[in-house]
Amino acid sequence: MFHIKKILFLLTLSFCIANVYGQSIPDEWTDSVTGHKLVRLSRRDGNNTSFYFHNNPFIKSVDGKDELMVYYGETALGRQLFVVNLSTIKSVQLTAEKFPVKGEMVARRHREAIYQCGDSVFAVGIDAPYRKRVLYVFPDSIHGTVYSLNADETLLAGTYNTDDAEQQILKQYPKKSQYFKRIYEAHIPHTLFTIDLAQAKLRVVHRETEWTNHLQFSPADPDLLMYCHEGPWDKVDRVWVINVQTGENRLMHRRTMDGEIAGHEFWSSDGKTIWFDLQMPKSVTFYLGATDVATGKETRYSLQRDEWSIHYNISPDGQFFAGDGADSAHVAKAKDASWIYLFRPVGDHFVSEKLVNMNQHKYHLEPNVHFSPDGEWIVFRSNMFGKTTIFAVHK
Repeated sequence: MFHIKKILFLLTLSFCIANVYGQSIPDEWTDSVTGHKLVRLSRRDGNNTSFYFHNNPFIKSVDGKDELMVYYGETALGRQLFVVNLSTIKSVQLTAEKFPVKGEMVARRHREAIYQCGDSVFAVGIDAPYRKRVLYVFPDSIHGTVYSLNADETLLAGTYNTDDAEQQILKQYPKKSQYFKRIYEAHIPHTLFTIDLAQAKLRVVHRETEWTNHLQFSPADPDLLMYCHEGPWDKVDRVWVINVQTGENRLMHRRTMDGEIAGHEFWSSDGKTIWFDLQMPKSVTFYLGATDVATGKETRYSLQRDEWSIHYNISPDGQFFAGDGADSAHVAKAKDASWIYLFRPVGDHFVSEKLVNMNQHKYHLEPNVHFSPDGEWIVFRSNMFGKTTIFAVHK
C-alpha cells in the first residue's frame, strides 16, 4: 500500500512539473466545470501571446476560405510575429528581426502585418513569400512609437514624449505598481502624431501634458482616432476621440461622482460606439458603459462583482460580449471571478455564462479576450499550463 501511494504521489508530481514547464498542454479538451470545448491555437515551443484585447488580429486567407490570426511567439531572437490558420492550426513565422518586434496592426487590404523594430516601421506580407518593406524611419530627434492603423490603411498613429522622460521612469521603475503613478504625476509633454504612408511623412496632430496612451483608430472612419489620458482612473477623464484632419477633440465620458472610473475602452466593429469599463464609484457598482460617437448618448449594462473582468470585448454582430475575469487582487476584490465569461444583454444588465475555469491561471498575465470573426469562438491567452499559450473556447 505504501508503494502504491508513493507511485501515485510521484505520478502526480511528474504531471505538475510537466504542466509547469508546458509539456502537457492538450490540443483540445472540454472544460470539466463549464462543458465548453477548448482548442489550443499556438502549438509551438516557448511562450506565445495573442494581441491586446482592442487590437484586431484576424484576416481572411487569400482564397477566403479560412481565417488567419497574427500573434507573437518567443524565439531565440526574442519576440517575433507569427500567423496561424485557424482551420488547420498551422503556424508560420513572419518576422526574424535581430531584436524583439512590437506593434499589433494587421493591414487587411494590403495583407500585411505592421510592426516596429528600433527606429524603423516595417510591413511584412502575411502570405508567402512574406516580403518585408520599410514604411518609415524616425529621425534621430524623435523616439516615436506607432500603435494604430486607420480604416483605409493610409495613416499610422503614434506618440512620443519630451526627452524620453517616460522611458526613463520605466527603466528605473519597471513594475506597473512603481511607474504608473509616477508617470501620471510627472505631466510629461506628450505628442500625438500621424504618419502618411504614401509620403512617409510625420505630422503632429495634438500636444498635451497628459499621459497619452491606448491609441485606436476607428474601424470605419479613417480620420477618427480614440486615445486615452492614462493614469489613476479616478483622477482622469480618460476616453477621448480626435479628428486627425481637423484637430477636433472630444471627451467621450465625463465622470459625475467622486471615485468614478472609466477605462479599457474599445470600439464596436461598426465604429459607431465606444465601450468602456465603468464603475460608479470604483470597486462598488460595476457596468459596461458605451457612448454613441455621433450623438453622445450613453448606455450601460450592470454586472455583478464576480462578473467584473479586466477587459471586455464585443462580438462582430454586436449581440454578445465577453470578459476575461480577474482574481481577488484586482479592483473588484471578487471572490470567484477567475473565468472567461460570455455576456448576453437583457434589459439594463448582463446575464453571464462561464466558459472557462481560470483558477489555474496567474492573472499577472491578462487573458485579453477576442471574438473570432464568425462570433462562435473566444480567443484568449493563458499561463494555466505554465507557458503562455493561446487558446479558443467555443461559446
